Amino acid sequence: MIRIAKYEFDSKEQAETKIKALGTATDENGNEYPTHKHTIVQLGNIVLEQGEYDEEGNETVAPVLSDKWHVDVLWKNLEADEDGTIDHPYGWKSYAVDIDGDGVHSFLGLSYNAHKFSE
Repeated sequence: MIRIAKYEFDSKEQAETKIKALGTATDENGNEYPTHKHTIVQLGNIVLEQGEYDEEGNETVAPVLSDKWHVDVLWKNLEADEDGTIDHPYGWKSYAVDIDGDGVHSFLGLSYNAHKFSE
């Protein structure tokens, strides 16, 4: 079963530390790669309010960006608790955000609301 979750971290470095902790290995060329099967998309500082531009494409009002680093994860094959509940992996739930709709990103057209964790 899959779950989709959206997260906000204080920084890119904080997000990358959490992602790396999910498991990595290094190949014979020194390249690091994930050992987990989850799909992770780092969205970065997303646009909260669109900027404005004149007819020549010059910025007249700067866009407003989030000060948080946003990450979407499609979790695959998470283990259920003894009561059958599937929850965020350890240490991730405190960064989770719940939104209406799919937000700025979706996974292959999968509905966030249909696949999110039950709260």
